[in-house]
Amino acid sequence: MSNATPCALTIAGSDSSGGAGIQADLKTFQELKCYGMSVLTSVTAQNTTGVQGVHHLPGGMIKQQIDSIYSDIRVDAVKTGMIANIEMMEVIAEAISAFQAPYVMDPVMVATSGDPLIEPEARDYLCQQLIPMTTVVTPNIAEAAFITKEKIETVADMKEAAKHMVHGFGAGAALIKGGHLQEAAIDVLYDGNKVHVFETDRISTKNTHGTGCTYSAAITAYLSQGLPLVRAVERSKHYITAAIRHAFDLGYGNGPTNHWAIREEVRQ
Repeated sequence: MSNATPCALTIAGSDSSGGAGIQADLKTFQELKCYGMSVLTSVTAQNTTGVQGVHHLPGGMIKQQIDSIYSDIRVDAVKTGMIANIEMMEVIAEAISAFQAPYVMDPVMVATSGDPLIEPEARDYLCQQLIPMTTVVTPNIAEAAFITKEKIETVADMKEAAKHMVHGFGAGAALIKGGHLQEAAIDVLYDGNKVHVFETDRISTKNTHGTGCTYSAAITAYLSQGLPLVRAVERSKHYITAAIRHAFDLGYGNGPTNHWAIREEVRQ
């Protein structure tokens, strides 16, 4: 492998149905031309209708996975997804410091189906210890509202919440995803100095399983390639919009996004 090959690492849970989590991240990394690596935190029995079971890996095994990668392969950017408990978070916090690479946090708290994916006491640790380590944190409106304890109903609210996450919680930047608003698909990025708004037409579909994972993985991939944050988010917004536009009507619940859709759009 060439030294010029960008390498991205995802630390997250597994989705047995392949639409979210580690599987979505690695598909995204591959599509966006970076070498993907993974550290598994939890195994879920999961499909488009919900989460039927969860098994968390012990912190020691998570540390061993991280050490194996760190001792052998360069990490150009890292993202975290599902981190269920404080033991995991302590191990990951130590690792993030060692990598000294851009860190994208998708603060996964509930699945698209509504199933909880993080222990209640771990949420405070995530806010107090991990968010200050981020290059960018990428909550949806519900997650941002939980973290900031603010009501978010408008784009103006999103802008204030993003600023709060940077100046109040110490994030390097905050991207508030507005997919749950009833208007256009608007995301708000505050980079510590300026607010950037990314807007696309709303796509009417229930097939949004893994959207948050995929979006944050795309940002991670582009950061691993050395793109500035604003440009990385802009290109990732284009990628996830294509993935939602061509999402699968698969299974009995919320189908997955289409990770290779952007290739089809380029061909057209």
